[in-house]
Amino acid sequence: MIIMGSFEKIFGKTAQLTVMENLLKNRGNTTFLFGIAEETGLSHSSVSRVMEPLLNLGIVNEKKVGKTFRTFTLDEENELTKKLLEFDGDVSKIVE
Repeated sequence: MIIMGSFEKIFGKTAQLTVMENLLKNRGNTTFLFGIAEETGLSHSSVSRVMEPLLNLGIVNEKKVGKTFRTFTLDEENELTKKLLEFDGDVSKIVE
């Protein structure tokens, strides 16, 4: 069962918000695309597509493992990520 996060309650359900909330929830952990897809119920291609803007903003770090696998971690040193974590914490206290 997937629990609706605070961002989703405010902004509605989109693939990018779903992935972002998954990354926030699992911060400090490295994950694969298929792991995010499995945990969120999104397709592998949807996760791959929405990961690109997060990478471009520096919210997520990518590391290639071999020729075909990519791992992702939330970049908690990124200023935007810090604000998102702060916002998520503040909003969670109000809406949950």
